[in-house]
Amino acid sequence: MINLEKEETMKIYDISQEIFTCEVYPGNPGPERVILRKKSEGGSCNMSAFSMCVHNGTHVDAPYHFINKGKQIDEVDLNRFIGKAFVVSHEGDISKEDAEKMLEKARKADEEAVKRILVKGNAVLTEEAAEVFAENHTLLYGNESQTVGSKITGKAVHMIMLGAEIVLLEGIRLNDVEEGVYLLNCAPLNLGGSDGAPCRAVLISD
Repeated sequence: MINLEKEETMKIYDISQEIFTCEVYPGNPGPERVILRKKSEGGSCNMSAFSMCVHNGTHVDAPYHFINKGKQIDEVDLNRFIGKAFVVSHEGDISKEDAEKMLEKARKADEEAVKRILVKGNAVLTEEAAEVFAENHTLLYGNESQTVGSKITGKAVHMIMLGAEIVLLEGIRLNDVEEGVYLLNCAPLNLGGSDGAPCRAVLISD
């Protein structure tokens, strides 16, 4: 039986970028749309096709992105993408101490939410902080940037996080989201053999 009273108090936050206007990491091809049919031009229906890099806009990285023998996106357990998450605000580099404080704050709020950390703000993950998340068996780490780490440390940070099979959720938008516990769903497109995939990431709060 559906609890209508609970549905009325539930709030859904869309934390995804729109595909065709999304941010694109420098050097990657951006999304392109092709109109195949148009009703206004005599077509039987409106129909379009598109192409894009799997790392455009809001997307998830699979271990295979940087690790040749790592899991591809269709091999990653969906439980990592769906479950309680903790949103925390931070600006600048995330140090080892910052990462430890984030996990402590999340754990105090909810023992399940600590498994998925979403960072709100212009934050850059350092190698030392990545080690903290890896050692704490984090399932998923998300940030607003199109990548984790800096231009200099990005590869090393990816290797640490993906080596620990931590799903990286990149390019999220948390402007309208307060710190706290939410239900996250960022299930990726089921792209067999892929190093990543676009996703429609949402947070649910009641």
